[in-house]
Amino acid sequence: MSRTRSTTTALITLGVVSALSLSACASAAPASTATRVDGGTIVYGHQQEPACVFGGWIEQAYLSSQVLDGLVSLDENHQVVPWLADSWSVSDDQLTWTFTLKDGVTFTDGTPLTAAVVAYNFDYWLAGGNSTASVWLAGYYASAQAVDDRTLTVNLSAPYPRLADNLTQGYFGIQSQQALETRTDEENCEAPIGSGAFVVDHWNRGEEIVLVRNEDYTSPPANAKHTGVAYVDQIDWKFVADPTTRAASLSAGETDVIYDVPAVAWKTLESAGFQLEKYITPGRPQQLTFNTSTGPFVDEKVRQAFAYSLDRKSLVETIGQGVIPYEGNGGVSQATPGYSETAADLYSPDTDTADSLLDAAGWTGRDADGYRTKGGETLDVVLPYGAGSIVNADGASILQGLQEQAKATGFKVELIPVPQSALFAGEYSQPDEKDITVGYWTAVTSGILAINWKQGTPEAPNYNNASFTNYPELESIILEANSTVDPDAQNALYEKAQEYIAEHALAIGVYDRLSTLAVSPTLKDVWQENAQGGPIFYDAYFVE
Repeated sequence: MSRTRSTTTALITLGVVSALSLSACASAAPASTATRVDGGTIVYGHQQEPACVFGGWIEQAYLSSQVLDGLVSLDENHQVVPWLADSWSVSDDQLTWTFTLKDGVTFTDGTPLTAAVVAYNFDYWLAGGNSTASVWLAGYYASAQAVDDRTLTVNLSAPYPRLADNLTQGYFGIQSQQALETRTDEENCEAPIGSGAFVVDHWNRGEEIVLVRNEDYTSPPANAKHTGVAYVDQIDWKFVADPTTRAASLSAGETDVIYDVPAVAWKTLESAGFQLEKYITPGRPQQLTFNTSTGPFVDEKVRQAFAYSLDRKSLVETIGQGVIPYEGNGGVSQATPGYSETAADLYSPDTDTADSLLDAAGWTGRDADGYRTKGGETLDVVLPYGAGSIVNADGASILQGLQEQAKATGFKVELIPVPQSALFAGEYSQPDEKDITVGYWTAVTSGILAINWKQGTPEAPNYNNASFTNYPELESIILEANSTVDPDAQNALYEKAQEYIAEHALAIGVYDRLSTLAVSPTLKDVWQENAQGGPIFYDAYFVE
């Protein structure tokens, strides 16, 4: 238990080889008479370190949600519930949303939360303050105004009935306007000022961010487990990249919670008495999108052949050990409203069909290594992946398995692990650099399809379309869905869009992205928020 000690990075790395085997030492759960202990420090092992606390990457959303409150939250039934906004309504034409804010909320710099401040945040996101918030609002957001201190209106250029759902994501955390206007970019990067349950105390780059309790906290979301200030004094949010090291640190008692539990350690930790939490993130799953602008996958038959070449399900089940869910749908994950089973089930492994399709596409030759050839050219496929950032160790093993499966049909897949720094600097982002893009994008609605498949133009390129090709018919279906108010009708359109993607083999699913936690039995009420699966420590407390 971490009520009083502060764990160092050196301690975390101790016992990597032996700690998992000693996990039974931590297996004794507290007796039913265990009592809550106020205060203490949670030592949390996270796998990735972002550049800033707040930003457009999910790892930033997990972190900033401890510091920044949102307007609304998502409960376990996927219903939008109050947070900084007590209530909200939308006009009959679906173009004006009105939010009524809680009274008496104050940012940790002493400035009050007002409708004008929230309106400023909307404009800040669209002006570059958060790239992911911007793409969710682009094409719909027109303006935001304060009617009075507690009443905000958000004006849209087109109906967007799932606006409130999308605002539950951590990218929409509200910051102090005074802080954004008067502090340096570096200060706001490393320690943004919000009204959240914790504040950033300091950041030791490469090691940890330390968060301390906001002693004046008054604004938990409606789905929190208590009101008032957080129970614990502090969170040591440590960056521990290696999954084996993270699991070992928990077993050795050097951390209280870890994120991204490796599949191989799942049963061992569970049998040792640790609380295991698994959240399938809605939105785009871990999938393969084909570059249809240049290279071999311009030909639909070659894309379909690749899909038929793979036994994705058995591979994921083997490597995932019952923890990682297989996902056949290349559009959205099974946790997403409006999910299409038809799209998910379209391509079962069938090497005979794959062979026939490649023959029909003209890839009839074989080189000395058995790879398909056409006019003396080998069927080379370049597949870079964000090693340790977008794709974890289990995911990398799955990709290696897919590489071997595709080889049997004649595809020469070149897997290229790309470090986070290189990936985020733009390497392998252009159509002439890769043939397949692997990755995910969390969301709470199937509206993620619009971000991933919206047409790009020279004036407004869509860098999120990994096919590098415009599909006007597909975009039309998605945009109609985005503005459809009736949920059933909206979901039917989203399903139609997923089936278009599947039928044309524009993308195929591999596995669902997970947010997983393993928690010490001496720490209670750690839960995962329902928009993106991030850990929530506001309600957490130690027992003895």
